[in-house]
Amino acid sequence: MKLVSLTYDRVSVRSVSVPLKRKIVSRVGFFDRWPMILIDLQTREGVVGRSYLEPYLHKSPRYIMPAIIDLVEDRKGKAVAPLTDFQAARKSLNLIGYEGVAMIASAGIDMAAWDALAKAAGLPLAVLLGGSVGSVPAYNSNGLWLTDPATLAREAVELANEGGFDAFKLRLGRDKLEDDLTAVSEVRAGVGSSAKLMVDFNQGLTLGDAIRRCHALDDQGLYWFEEPITYNNLEGYAQLARELRTPLQLGENFYGPRELYRGITMQAGDYVMPDMMRIGGVSGWLRSVPIAAAAGIEVSTHLYPEVSAHLMRITETAHWLEWQDWADPVLQEPFPVLAGHLEIPNRPGIGIEWDEAAVKRYIV
Repeated sequence: MKLVSLTYDRVSVRSVSVPLKRKIVSRVGFFDRWPMILIDLQTREGVVGRSYLEPYLHKSPRYIMPAIIDLVEDRKGKAVAPLTDFQAARKSLNLIGYEGVAMIASAGIDMAAWDALAKAAGLPLAVLLGGSVGSVPAYNSNGLWLTDPATLAREAVELANEGGFDAFKLRLGRDKLEDDLTAVSEVRAGVGSSAKLMVDFNQGLTLGDAIRRCHALDDQGLYWFEEPITYNNLEGYAQLARELRTPLQLGENFYGPRELYRGITMQAGDYVMPDMMRIGGVSGWLRSVPIAAAAGIEVSTHLYPEVSAHLMRITETAHWLEWQDWADPVLQEPFPVLAGHLEIPNRPGIGIEWDEAAVKRYIV
């Protein structure tokens, strides 16, 4: 391994809107296109680090991209040192709060910085961090939204065939319990009773509704209940975790290590699944997941399958990778999926490069 010092120079950010193969229909909204921010971090040594953000709202790049540019401008001429930069960025932004745009912008830069360092070393990110490339067990999160339950059996078969999957994300929280039960039944009719169904309510229930609905579904053999109530009601999550037999999953809305620590110490769930843009990128992950490991809590991922796969290879209590292909249209070589596992290619860095022709089509 050759150690190369890199220096911040400038950053290029672009906003794209990518069409989705299957429309997102959930309690948090409807999407037929997916907004992304593409980040190209330029170093004075000529190495370019790449990452992307998925900020949900189509107008959000307008205020996230200027923050990214400002943060890199402040680092111009300084050494690229992501773990140090993670701490410095949090301290520099504490007057406007650690959550929201401040963390998201910092996380985007952090992922690009780690990509640049791994490229400079000629190593895949997982190897630079002391691990190895290989496969990561994944579930398919590309569908099974709050659509007509009668369509879910066929769709589940399609999802299984996208990469030999036997684990799937199913969204629940319809107005009627009977419709949620039908949705579960239809998916199992398509892919079999042994398939693992990770159920996501997308924070769509009040605590009272969640108590009723989750208890009513508790005998369905579901793999986990994910975010039934608003993400910051940790007291409510702790109550549900105590009462339910089905494991409770949360964590995609944890902003940084201390929030993950707070959720674990409150016994707010059985599993955690940090999101790269909220936990703080690679550095935030490295600071956070050892807390979960020390507590014996298994760690899954939320979105960002490419960089998340590298990190799962070095995570002590690694559990499941959430796989979706939403970024694939702008990637030159999407990571392959075989037998329900995402395969990390043996390429330097994270392993992503933009398909510039596609970027041109989808640019906003």
